[in-house]
Amino acid sequence: MAASELYTKFARVWIPDPEEVWKSAELIKDYKPGDKVLLLHLEEGKDLEYRLDPKTKELPHLRNPDILVGENDLTALSYLHEPAVLHNLRVRFIDSKLIYTYCGIVLVAINPYEQLPIYGEDIINAYSGQNMGDMDPHIFAVAEEAYKQMARDERNQSIIVSGESGAGKTVSAKYAMRYFATVSGSASEANVEEKVLASNPIMESIGNAKTTRNDNSSRFGKYIEIGFDKRYRIIGANMRTYLLEKSRVVFQAEEERNYHIFYQLCASAKLPEFKMLRLGNANYFLYTKQGGSPVIEGVDDAKEMAHTRQACTLLGINESSQMGIFRILAGILHLGNVGFTSRDSDSCTIPPKHEPLIIFCDLMGVDYEEMCHWLCHRKLATATETYIKPISKLQATNARDALAKHIYAKLFNWIVDHVNQALHSAVKQHSFIGVLDIYGFETFEINSFEQFCINYANEKLQQQFNMHVFKLEQEEYMKEQIPWTLIDFYDNQPCINLIESKLGILDLLDEECKMPKGTDDTWAQKLYNTHLNKCTLFEKPRLSNKAFIIQHFADKVEYQCEGFLEKNKDTVFEEQIKVLKSSKFKMLPELFQDDDKAISPTSATSSGRVPLTRTPAKPIKGRPGQAAKEHKKTVGHQFRNSLHLLMETLNATTPHYVRCIKPNDFKFPFTFDEKRAVQQLRACGVLETIRISAAGFPSRWTYQEFFSRYRVLMKQKDVLSDRKQTCKNVLEKLIVDKDKYQFGKTKIFFRAGQVAYLEKLRADKLRAACIRIQKTIRGWLLRKKYLRMRKAAITVQRYVRGYQARCYAKFLRRTKAATIIQKYWRMYVVRRRYKIRRAATIVLQSYLRGYLARNRYRKILREHKAIIIQKWVRGWLAKTHYKRSMRAIIYLQCCFRRMMAKRELKKLKIEARSVERYKKLHIGMENKIMQLQRKVDEQNKDYKCLMEKLTNLEGIYNSETEKLRSDVERLQLSEEEAKIATGRVLSLQEEIAKLRKDLEETRSEKKSIEERADRYKQETEQLVSNLKEENTLLKQEKETLNHLIVEQAKEMTETMEKKLIEETKQLELDLNDERLRYQNLLNEFSRLEERYDDLKEEIMLMNVPKPGHKRTDSTHSSNESEYPFTSEIAETEDIPSRTEELSEKKVPLDMSLFLKLQKRVTELEQEKQVLQDELDHKEEQVLRSKAKEEERPQIRGAELEYESLKRQELESENKKLKNELNELRKALSEKSAPEVTAPGAPAYRVLMEQLTSVSEELDVRKEEVLILRSQLVSQKEAIQPKNTMTDSTILLEDVQKMKDKGEIAQAYIGLKETNRLLESQLQSQKRSHENEAEVLRGEIQSLKEENNRQQQLLAQNLQLPPEARIEASLQHEITRLTNENLDLMEQLEKQDKTVRKLKKQLKVFAKKIGELEVGQMENISPGQIIDEPIRPVNIPRKEKDFQGMLDYKKEDEQKLVKNLILELKPRGVAVNLIPGLPAYILFMCVRHADYLNDDQKVRSLLTSTINSIKKVLKKRGDDFETVSFWLSNTCRFLHCLKQYSGEEGFMKHNTSRQNEHCLTNFDLAEYRQVLSDLAIQIYQHLVRVLENILQPMIVSGMLEHETIQGVSGVKPTGLRKRTSSIADEGTYTLDSILRQLNSFHSVMCQHGMDPELIKQVVKQMFYIVGAITLNNLLLRKDMCSWSKGMQIRYNVSQLEEWLRDKNLMNSGAKETLEPLIQAAQLLQVKKKTDEDAEAICSMCNALTTAQIVKVLNLYTPVNEFEERVSVSFIRTIQMRLRDRKDSPQLLMDAKHIFPVTFPFNPSSLALETIQIPASLGLGFISRV
Repeated sequence: MAASELYTKFARVWIPDPEEVWKSAELIKDYKPGDKVLLLHLEEGKDLEYRLDPKTKELPHLRNPDILVGENDLTALSYLHEPAVLHNLRVRFIDSKLIYTYCGIVLVAINPYEQLPIYGEDIINAYSGQNMGDMDPHIFAVAEEAYKQMARDERNQSIIVSGESGAGKTVSAKYAMRYFATVSGSASEANVEEKVLASNPIMESIGNAKTTRNDNSSRFGKYIEIGFDKRYRIIGANMRTYLLEKSRVVFQAEEERNYHIFYQLCASAKLPEFKMLRLGNANYFLYTKQGGSPVIEGVDDAKEMAHTRQACTLLGINESSQMGIFRILAGILHLGNVGFTSRDSDSCTIPPKHEPLIIFCDLMGVDYEEMCHWLCHRKLATATETYIKPISKLQATNARDALAKHIYAKLFNWIVDHVNQALHSAVKQHSFIGVLDIYGFETFEINSFEQFCINYANEKLQQQFNMHVFKLEQEEYMKEQIPWTLIDFYDNQPCINLIESKLGILDLLDEECKMPKGTDDTWAQKLYNTHLNKCTLFEKPRLSNKAFIIQHFADKVEYQCEGFLEKNKDTVFEEQIKVLKSSKFKMLPELFQDDDKAISPTSATSSGRVPLTRTPAKPIKGRPGQAAKEHKKTVGHQFRNSLHLLMETLNATTPHYVRCIKPNDFKFPFTFDEKRAVQQLRACGVLETIRISAAGFPSRWTYQEFFSRYRVLMKQKDVLSDRKQTCKNVLEKLIVDKDKYQFGKTKIFFRAGQVAYLEKLRADKLRAACIRIQKTIRGWLLRKKYLRMRKAAITVQRYVRGYQARCYAKFLRRTKAATIIQKYWRMYVVRRRYKIRRAATIVLQSYLRGYLARNRYRKILREHKAIIIQKWVRGWLAKTHYKRSMRAIIYLQCCFRRMMAKRELKKLKIEARSVERYKKLHIGMENKIMQLQRKVDEQNKDYKCLMEKLTNLEGIYNSETEKLRSDVERLQLSEEEAKIATGRVLSLQEEIAKLRKDLEETRSEKKSIEERADRYKQETEQLVSNLKEENTLLKQEKETLNHLIVEQAKEMTETMEKKLIEETKQLELDLNDERLRYQNLLNEFSRLEERYDDLKEEIMLMNVPKPGHKRTDSTHSSNESEYPFTSEIAETEDIPSRTEELSEKKVPLDMSLFLKLQKRVTELEQEKQVLQDELDHKEEQVLRSKAKEEERPQIRGAELEYESLKRQELESENKKLKNELNELRKALSEKSAPEVTAPGAPAYRVLMEQLTSVSEELDVRKEEVLILRSQLVSQKEAIQPKNTMTDSTILLEDVQKMKDKGEIAQAYIGLKETNRLLESQLQSQKRSHENEAEVLRGEIQSLKEENNRQQQLLAQNLQLPPEARIEASLQHEITRLTNENLDLMEQLEKQDKTVRKLKKQLKVFAKKIGELEVGQMENISPGQIIDEPIRPVNIPRKEKDFQGMLDYKKEDEQKLVKNLILELKPRGVAVNLIPGLPAYILFMCVRHADYLNDDQKVRSLLTSTINSIKKVLKKRGDDFETVSFWLSNTCRFLHCLKQYSGEEGFMKHNTSRQNEHCLTNFDLAEYRQVLSDLAIQIYQHLVRVLENILQPMIVSGMLEHETIQGVSGVKPTGLRKRTSSIADEGTYTLDSILRQLNSFHSVMCQHGMDPELIKQVVKQMFYIVGAITLNNLLLRKDMCSWSKGMQIRYNVSQLEEWLRDKNLMNSGAKETLEPLIQAAQLLQVKKKTDEDAEAICSMCNALTTAQIVKVLNLYTPVNEFEERVSVSFIRTIQMRLRDRKDSPQLLMDAKHIFPVTFPFNPSSLALETIQIPASLGLGFISRV
């Protein structure tokens, strides 16, 4: 394909950038061959001219389409190059928060520097059993692939984890081991997987340290082999370590720490057991304070120390060994504080009694003087003599540090050996998986011996990696039958030869170490002379003669030669080691047992890391010569040997690669530094993998996937039935260059860039189709708009024309109206003018006429007034005369009145004084309302009195006036008297004036008093009104308060109701949780039980006899082994010998047993009462028969047969009773009274059997008596006394005689008497029924009272705190049980009396029968007996109806269980049976055993049934039909036990006949609980079976299969192919799931399973479907797209439709799919604006925040027209959901099982109607 076809306008490319490494740009102009410059437009908006290299003319890398960005596998990218890889990793890491990515066979893991919730056990379960390509990249996927290949290929596996320090190697290795430990489990009870995981904290504490790059950096390499047995369960592990960094013990760089264990010791120094170590703060010791950073943020060293000690204990390192380790470590710290003082340049000393050295010697158990001497001296040995030479201070310091490093290395080695011993297994190892956690390629500013060894190891690993990748490529090509062309890849064998070959760098280094005067400089010269200019990979720096450069596969590295020789020698002084070996501390010499081979007599200096190989548990004893030879090995030589051994191990396994990448150097979470990432990608070989893949055919498609993806590029005629040929034809047309693709056997292989080209063609085709669709739709829309506008215009015209017409009509109407208005207006104007003139004329006339009338009126008025004046003048004159006369009279009256007034004045003054006094006395009484009112009333009374007085005075005044008038008359008559009286009149006038004045004063005072009284009254009224107002206000306040109280009470009631509802819901949740916990415990118990059975079988197979063991019956042993809590009946009602043993041991009484005994005694009393009633009834019948015989002597002959037959029956009955009585006496005489009455005693059982048999015999006799009576009545006159009645003719004659004599009337009389007898019997039954009803009423009343009392106690308990509530309930229960104990004791005493009474009654009954027999014999003469033989009458026994019981012999029990349970197949025979027939048969057998009162038979049958069902499930537990069949039958058996238990709550729906079938003797409530538990276990087993059946179908059918074809396109998948979404022959689809659901449902319905139980099973199935689908959706990025959301919603709708068809919508199954439905909706909704975020938050209420964010992060466009979810939108969602309180768990618990309940479901099937088919082979069972 020409470049001009790809480098067109708008094509995007990658160009180099110094800051971002690679920068994206877009072509502005098409590229043409020969162009030297590309015109580009950068993403930041700038234009750029990019010049091409004139030599190579290489075009910039093309950018992949957006739909390929973010792929799980880098090899799925169409353009495979460095910028594409970097960009894909960055998008996944930053935008999607995904840290794992596949790159072919390599898993690239980027350290997020943040805890992520993706390593829980739910994630492990989700990845377990999955194909590696089907799930998103994860370390668990790699671990699962290794585990699966180990089991499938029978080949050992290795997981190689590499990367820089801080990249997360250790964590990745740790999670891989955790996965193996969780998935496989251990083969023994030793918890090996826990020990494997426990080795991590130990190794981290002694081998990890804080560096500038990592807070928990592993300073050694390790290879852990996890061993598995043949069943692929962990049995042990083994660890190898490499290149421990010993120099860190004595030196740490800035911001770094020593190994964690030192700081953990210092942090725990205050513990009592660590006092002897004399530790302190970490800053006190030289070896822990050099880095200046003794604390790691967020890490508590004291807690870590506790974890380390706990791990040591788990791995078998006891407390003494642990303290020994800590002593050595503390000694190293104190050794570092030992100081030296110089005496001269060549010698030094230690200060006397130097405390650090004293502590070191005490801890190590060595001599102080000896250690002090050899720290400052050394021994030199020559051929003949030995010299002791002092050393300088520097040399002594170096020797001290070398000793500390050597001790630490030996201790490290010792710990590793003991860890390996703890992880070692005695079982033979079948296979293993190795986890290699090793350092990655390192390059620093100064590189020394450590970096050289590390890079050498990485060269070897890279070579192995390249060969493995190359091999896989070759195998893939050969498998697909594609011509193999040699791919040129980087081979680093020359670099390896440079290092390890003869005369290589390591060889020359070892040789120089052997030289006595060898130095780093001489070694460097040898290197230059040997390799410079001879090997292209070896170079010499320009400015240095003490360094060399090696071209490694990742980069050039310059190594400084200084220190190489010393680090390679790694020696310590022999004398110092000998001092340590002589230690009294036992553990210290153990460290140096094999130290002779590692000591050199030469001087020692600081060393770096030491290689540690796997050390055997026991030391290997070698020859002295061999030890001397070993003594010469250097560090480089040992490392090379260890590396060769490691490579041999890796080459013998199948490797899996994990490359850890460090995203930045600052440990910032989710921050991506492109430069650092590119360096590591180049160093770890990821880009080399990409290059190898790109050199061949990196893109690979199956034919079906290619056809589905690129079907749009084909025409209809190109599509053939053969998909392979179709793809070939299309590719030949699309891609001309045939070298760009190859057709394999099942796949099409494309070279790099071809898929992008095809995607471009596909996008162009889709874009053209979109444009065509848009064109057509736009034309259709415009035409539709035109038609709409045309229609609107016509409508507007119509309305306008109508408007115009209406306006014209309005104009005409207005013109006509105006004319009419004008007419009427003109008429109005003329008429108004006329009226005005007429009115003016009338006014003038009226004024004129008025003027004339007024003049005439004035004249008449003057005349009239003159007459009036004359009248009034005359009258005035007369009045004047009259007044003068009257004045004189009045004067006389006044004189008299004055006199009377004076008298009255005195009285008034006295009264006024009394009022004033009264007023003074009552000052201050205004505030007293009631007194004022009283005073006002008194004043009113006074006022009334005064008014009466005034009235009297007026009367007196009037009388006096009359008298004065008479006196005036007399005076007129007598002038003399008048003259005399003149003086008196004057004086009287004066007195009258005074009296008037006094009267006026009195009146004013009265008025003031009245005013005051009024004022008092008003004030009082005002006060009263105020009080009334206050009273009204108080009433209003009271009403308001009452209203508030009512409202508050209402609110409180509502609140209490809400709280009650919430508490009810909470209680329901608690109940469900408790039920779930109980069922989980049952599940665990079942699992342990199965394990116990397996172990027992294994022991039996091993045939190991147990000493003193006696073999017991299998049924008995199984009964004891399981359900110990249900064997109470068996324990209390066992054989007599066992009862005696229990009584001898005096076991405390069990309360449940006590309650059962009490209930049993009650039942026995009821049975005794019934028996007594029946005996009385029998006696009444006998007496009644005697009376009838006396009344009817004439028919005595007819009664003889009846009496003789009755006598015979009674004789046999008498014999039976005597035998039974003898047995009863014998049984009673064997035991004492308390034991006799015990429910389990033999005598008690004999008594009950006798009573039961007597009751049955009485019923039989009663029926026979009625039959005989009816027959005798019909034959009484037909039988003659002296006829033999042997001839039929005689019989006919007798019948004729009876007819003739009219004896039919006598027969009628006999029938009447029979009816009376029956009526009397009915009345007696009625009376007994009423008595029973009365007793029941009393019991009901007592139960009600007890219920009320219990409710009161419950209410009181609910008000108490929980502790007091429990105590109160216990106290109440103890009281209740005590009362019941006392009642039971009384009942037992009554029972003793009852037994004695029954004995007497039996004697009386026998005596009465004997007397009756004697009487009958006396009434019959001997002649009658001899001469008149009676014809024997055939008495037909009444055939009893089938009672719904089945009887079998005890020896047939095993046959019953075998035929009915063990060998019954659900398919075949069971299909044609009545649903639940085995349960009905078993229950009918239980009923008969209950009817017989045979507790042994009941217990044995139920135990055998339960054990047999368990055996069937264990044997055929994988068959759904079998499990469903026995779940249904177990539930039906449980319901039968409830329905026929006799409890009122279960008898509501029974018929009367079913109530007769209730159990009478035994209460099987405990066995109901056992059966309920068994049903729960079967249900859980059923759920596991259907889960195992459904699980392989769910992901394929719900997610991968395209139910709606063509909606979702297939994207390129890369090297790790996913499961195809096209329905091939073996692929599960949604129809497969629906068919399986139909199968499950039909089987359950066919087996007659309860509908409610079916609903619970369906709910559980739908939960499993929803949980597994959602979990896989959350772990698969390729499934999170819009089209997949549509597919899921369609699939869910099909499941809902299935529920509707089966009428299961109310089962709660649809609600379990709600999280999946919301996840599918989340994939389809718009995800841009804040409104969209709000809609998502309100919609996804069934999803957790983690799940919502995960789906949004994983959302991936399938086509170019879709858009990714922006990071800002996801943050908006997180902000809105931050207050939501939900689980942080990402995945749903697919293993969760809802608690199951078994609602009571009574059967309408009558037991007596059940027929047993012969196919069951139960012929030995008889119907009863």
